[in-house]
Amino acid sequence: MKLTCAIIDDEPLAISLLESYVNKTPFLELAGKYNSAVNALPELNKQPVDLLFLDIQMPELSGMEFSRMLEGNTRVIFTTAFEQYALDSYKVNALDYLLKPISYPDFLKSANKALQWYELLNSNEAGKDAPQTVPPSIKSIFVKTEYKLVQIELCKILYIEGLKDYIKIFVEDEPRPVLSLMSMKSMEEMLPTDHFIRVHRSFIVQPEKIKVIERNRIVFGKEYIPISDNYKQKFMGFLGQRSLLP
Repeated sequence: MKLTCAIIDDEPLAISLLESYVNKTPFLELAGKYNSAVNALPELNKQPVDLLFLDIQMPELSGMEFSRMLEGNTRVIFTTAFEQYALDSYKVNALDYLLKPISYPDFLKSANKALQWYELLNSNEAGKDAPQTVPPSIKSIFVKTEYKLVQIELCKILYIEGLKDYIKIFVEDEPRPVLSLMSMKSMEEMLPTDHFIRVHRSFIVQPEKIKVIERNRIVFGKEYIPISDNYKQKFMGFLGQRSLLP
């Protein structure tokens, strides 16, 4: 698989370095390089790329501002000399963040993350018409994460959180959630409806795992899952204990 990419940076040396990295990465194809976001905007709106290496601090239009104006499925990897921008980069759903001076190993790691994202996207698109609902007899599901399929026992799932392009599956006794490129709708269709229920546009829970409900929030350890008004009535009916929620 080949990804088209573009570079936007107001420093010529930074552009040259990134261009050299792109040229020696087999799955990347450079479609354009720009010394300002203003110059790049009309070109990239006319001919979008898969991946954008985008500097944050630039005159006229910053990388953060530019990323909010992008159309289509272009994924962004921010490049900057200022570490304090790391948190902001994830707020605009950046795929990754590279701190200057950028080494080729770090660049390649980020580029591979982009490749993985598009491979998952394509595999999900190819299988979207296939029936997804898990039969009642099925005790586990396989979820694609990174470069492998991971088997998850349904009985161990605590809850699922939906992000913009990904879901996080929180599993009992696992220190980190399983991250997968999948929509909440697709995940909801995979799960048996007698064991899982949606309580918020961003959360699906397994009621059997619930121990505490507090002020319209489900408590899982230190995490609080909101119960939205749109799902509250259905959730209460599912529990069969309306007195639990005011």
